[in-house]
Amino acid sequence: MLLIVGCGKMGHEILAATLRSKRHLQEPWWVRWSLIVFTVAVMTVLIVIPVICVFVNAFADGPRTYWDRIINDQETLDSIRVTLTVAPIAVIMNIIFGVSAAWLIARFKFPGRSWLIALIDLPFAVSPVVVGLMLILLFGRRGFLGPWLIEHDLKIVFAIPGMILATAFVTLPFVVRELIPVMEALGSDEEVAAVSLGANAWQLFWRVTLPNIKWGLLYGIILCNARAMGEYGAVYVVSGRIPNETDTMPIRIEKLFQNYDMPGAFAVASILTLLALVTLGVKVILERRARREMELAKQMRETGTPV
Repeated sequence: MLLIVGCGKMGHEILAATLRSKRHLQEPWWVRWSLIVFTVAVMTVLIVIPVICVFVNAFADGPRTYWDRIINDQETLDSIRVTLTVAPIAVIMNIIFGVSAAWLIARFKFPGRSWLIALIDLPFAVSPVVVGLMLILLFGRRGFLGPWLIEHDLKIVFAIPGMILATAFVTLPFVVRELIPVMEALGSDEEVAAVSLGANAWQLFWRVTLPNIKWGLLYGIILCNARAMGEYGAVYVVSGRIPNETDTMPIRIEKLFQNYDMPGAFAVASILTLLALVTLGVKVILERRARREMELAKQMRETGTPV
């Protein structure tokens, strides 16, 4: 009886000590509110106000002028066409590379693995302008492969292929960097079980690997696409800025700005901003769906229901 009472008193003391430690670790209310106000203020100044200003200036001369700057301007329409050609192809290339590289890095241990990861992160560290210069030195007329390309009547630099390569290089880490931690956390138990049951490589990917990594893959695609549509530095160097042929939307904005056509520059900028906002909205929706699926799977595991 004394032992029970003693254990009860000790438990109460431990609980009280835990509550006191939690209260001690909590920051004062003014610290929390100061951080909230500071964060909201910074986000408002750096993101919200500039985005609003873009749309306000785009419609400053009225909807008719905005329509004329977008729909009735052939160079602007061509820049949208080029952007919507270059970005999706670069994204598809990075999807193929990202899934393959992430699977290799997450599933195998081999010499040079850390160097491969470092090389994948290289586009984060290298300036996009340097990337453009590297492509010119490689594929330009006087570059390493230039004479061979001229001999075979192939054009990379100052054409769509060079722009795709530049965009793919700059956006290369996004998909693979989203997938590596996901695949490492999942492990290979399900894949090994599928192989032991007779699944071939195609069945293994579509029925086991892809369902497990789908949310990470979608996040990577969204980030990669957003970065690809807004790429300027590398594409600026390798495109040649040829009107109606190699102008992307960012380059078109720069040209309009240099010509002091502010309504036109803000009109095109608003389209690019709108695409970014749509991308952000899709990302938020996917995050909510992923969270609901995780909560549902957790509940089913706790209740013993087969997932």
